[in-house]
Amino acid sequence: MPSVLRKIPFSVQILLGLVAGVALGLVARTADLAWLTSTLHTVGGLFVQLLKLAVPPLVFTAIVVSVVRLRGVANAARLAWKTLLWFGVTALIAVGVGIGLGLLTNPGRGVNLDTAGATAPQRTGSWTDFLTGIVPTNPVGAFVEGNVLQIVFLALAVGAAALLVGPAAEPFVAFNQALLEIVQKALWWVIRLAPIGTLGLIGNAVASYGWDLLAPLATFTTAVYVGCAIVLLVVYPLLLVAAGRLNPLRFYAGAWPAIELAFVSRSSVGTMPVTQRAVERLGVPREYASFAVPFGATTKMDGCAAVYPALAAIFVAQVFGIHLGVTDYLLIAFVSVVGSAATAGLTGAIVMLTLTLGTLGLPLAGAGLLLAIDPIVDMIRTATNVAGQALVPTLVAAREGTLDRDAYDSAGRREPVDAPTDPAHPTRSTVDRPADDLAPAPA
Repeated sequence: MPSVLRKIPFSVQILLGLVAGVALGLVARTADLAWLTSTLHTVGGLFVQLLKLAVPPLVFTAIVVSVVRLRGVANAARLAWKTLLWFGVTALIAVGVGIGLGLLTNPGRGVNLDTAGATAPQRTGSWTDFLTGIVPTNPVGAFVEGNVLQIVFLALAVGAAALLVGPAAEPFVAFNQALLEIVQKALWWVIRLAPIGTLGLIGNAVASYGWDLLAPLATFTTAVYVGCAIVLLVVYPLLLVAAGRLNPLRFYAGAWPAIELAFVSRSSVGTMPVTQRAVERLGVPREYASFAVPFGATTKMDGCAAVYPALAAIFVAQVFGIHLGVTDYLLIAFVSVVGSAATAGLTGAIVMLTLTLGTLGLPLAGAGLLLAIDPIVDMIRTATNVAGQALVPTLVAAREGTLDRDAYDSAGRREPVDAPTDPAHPTRSTVDRPADDLAPAPA
């Protein structure tokens, strides 16, 4: 049976899990089977927990090793600056799409919801989160709490120190390299469970929320999906052609495994190893990819921090009968470009939304109205996030002349497009090789 499964393309396995999850979710909801709903919730939750379990050591070791390797990368500071610049440019375009779509569709007009009972989420975002959250009170606490922003800060500081120490730090760097390979090996086993995780995550969403909740929020939900689709299928391809002179089809062929996993797992950070492998497969130098991807996974969120909060702010303003002016839309754009870093150590787009609402002076209780459908819209938001996290390093490498064009042009040709990248051999499919040969790529 395992050999048969290995012959089935990975995306087909995930699609089968998606279909089975929807079917089981409908059965659980229609027949009111609490045990089935609980089982689906447990299966999906365990998959996400397993993904997130490896995040702290993965992020720390990957950044430490990548910072030390920067001494061999020409124009490292220039690459970092260019990465930040393109993060901002793409976020600005994405929020523009969100605002434009919101003005066109008026997602909150005519919506009848009980705003009297709405309450603000327990976790809200503020502009002090970045300053107070970036430096941990102790290094152990950052790992225990899973605060990715603090882990990134620690890794950058430790990596920079190791870089300056030089040869004396080689044993420490070697230890981090070995730990990184071990974590990657274990995490790849988890990623192979994505079809089962998909079944649980989608099944639980259908069983717990169903489709009836979409009725009063149909315009808003559709607008989020359309907005993210415009960014994914129009904005990113145009940038690839205009700014990088790259074939968009080859980009999506290489990045598809990461985008697909992000859609079903709803975790940008949990998808990070696959995103990095996809970016390397597209021809981005490993030394640069190992820096840009982890950094992007915590701060680059075109779906959660640009398209979604823009549409949601317009929705909340219309539901509560509050007029938004030009200044308000400019504030939405500012928050989307700069504010994602302020909530990088926190979880969920709701936190980013409360930051946007608070900046505009809109009722924070409005965010509570959207909590019911958050799992449904979160899938496309996360897929957009991860696509952007793969796009920027590819664009920067192309513009800097460091992109391996042959590797980029052959993405999706040397192996099935829908097969996950093999950590040991990025040009070979994992489904064609024994499971015990899925070793991480050498540094």
